Amino acid sequence: TQTLAFMKILCSALVILTGMSCNSKITVDLVVHHGKVYTVDSSFSMAEAFAVKEGKIIMTGTNDQVLQTYTSSNIVDAGGKSIYPGFIDGHAHFYGYALSLGQVNLVGTESWEECITRITEFAQENKIPAGKWISGQGWDQNDWSDAVFPSKEMLDKAFPENPVFLSRIDGHAAIANTLALALANVKAGDTVQGGMVETKGNVLTGVLIDNAVGKVSRIIPLPDSETMEKWVKTAEMNCLGMGLTTITDCGLSRAEVEFLDALQKNGKLKMKLTVLLSDVATNYDHYLVKGIYKSDRMHISGFKLFADGALGSRGACLLQPYQDKPNWNGFLLDNIGHYKHAFERIFDSPFQACIHAIGDSANRMALQQFGEILKGENDRRWRIEHAQVVNMGDMKLFGRYNIIPSVQPTHATSDMYWATERLGSERIKGAYAYQSLLEQSGWIVLGTDFPVEDINQFKTFYAAVVRKDASGYPPQGFEAQEALTKEQALRGMTIWAAKGNFEEKEKGSIEKGKWADFIITDTDIMECNPSAILQTKVLSTYVNGEKVSE
Repeated sequence: TQTLAFMKILCSALVILTGMSCNSKITVDLVVHHGKVYTVDSSFSMAEAFAVKEGKIIMTGTNDQVLQTYTSSNIVDAGGKSIYPGFIDGHAHFYGYALSLGQVNLVGTESWEECITRITEFAQENKIPAGKWISGQGWDQNDWSDAVFPSKEMLDKAFPENPVFLSRIDGHAAIANTLALALANVKAGDTVQGGMVETKGNVLTGVLIDNAVGKVSRIIPLPDSETMEKWVKTAEMNCLGMGLTTITDCGLSRAEVEFLDALQKNGKLKMKLTVLLSDVATNYDHYLVKGIYKSDRMHISGFKLFADGALGSRGACLLQPYQDKPNWNGFLLDNIGHYKHAFERIFDSPFQACIHAIGDSANRMALQQFGEILKGENDRRWRIEHAQVVNMGDMKLFGRYNIIPSVQPTHATSDMYWATERLGSERIKGAYAYQSLLEQSGWIVLGTDFPVEDINQFKTFYAAVVRKDASGYPPQGFEAQEALTKEQALRGMTIWAAKGNFEEKEKGSIEKGKWADFIITDTDIMECNPSAILQTKVLSTYVNGEKVSE
């Protein structure tokens, strides 16, 4: 009888132990399985599934490995769809993009007359009263049949009682009407270091170039905080919908940083931002003392300076005159002493120095100034933003001083219709030269520069790899030898963009220990035909394991 009782107890124990074994899976916050996971790790390995706990990835592997180890109340069957690390835009203007949502959108206009029509419709739709400012952005005279800068006469006629300010697509030129110019006290004959107030026959045309733009833009009233918050939320929704999980926001003031940081702290903004501060004394005085700022969603990592303007407005500083404007080389936006002093101050801090340089003269200046301070191999990751036209003899300086090129592939496909006209057949070989730049240090940061270009990240990928526009022009690709491979392009939009901000240990790939920032798409951009890349849709976006867009 005792033996029988013992056997019953033993059987019961075995049943309990067997049940415990079957239910020994570890509970986590999220499990994703049956995906085609591009981890973008060091070996560019593939996975099928991964598990997330407390916002971070704790395992990647096969479906069986993950599903047999983990369980969750939030299990996502990816259905064989492609999964990538969340895209990181290495150079953009998120705050500026939010501001642009309250302005007239002039992108894609085909004439100055069409601009006037759009502004008129905007003013009527928004019931803008007399005296109130009207701002717009996105016009590009290079897209017009008459590819010359506009003049303010039509603006004056259409808006005699409203100050109007319209920024060119690149932000390096603008046009204002007479009322706006008068309010800013802009007069014919005004001189501006690093800028130009354009006149014809000693009469203002309304066009302002580079540093002259600020004479008007700085007096335009700012939106109230409630309006700005609404625009920021819309901007975030649009960006998340494109698979963006981190944006390097270039050139912010302290007030702008603190506004965005407050939204993040209050849970109103989930977008992650890495900030490059603008080149103003108040930023240096505050942040160089304060030091690097880092939270889960914000990282203030460096300062962004401007060497020159843009190629499209002929403000880029060239070693030799413009091919289509003899005796004109463009100009630097400040004196060499300013750059040297700023770089020395930054070098004595943990921050990065980043400088906008478009023309080959501006790039040479930046490379030489960086080199004098960095002196040799280093891991400071100082960056040249755009690196758009580089003398082929200067390319080696990127590698010699470990200077990181931060480029925007869609600039190449936007500018290719007229860039050779500006630069000539020889100089174009060092323009938009992404493969040549990549070879110097073995990695490159990719971005969009939005709202100068579209926020669509697949356009970045397509332009980097295919070097054509949406219609397939030019058939052979624009300077096709400088195209990136698909792997290089994806790395540039994820892990290398993270590395450009000293963030590669926490994001940029789908690996154990990193934040679960990832996207699921309807198309495999790594294997599809080039024509399908631009049609790709993001099905869902996750930040720290939380679904934030679908």
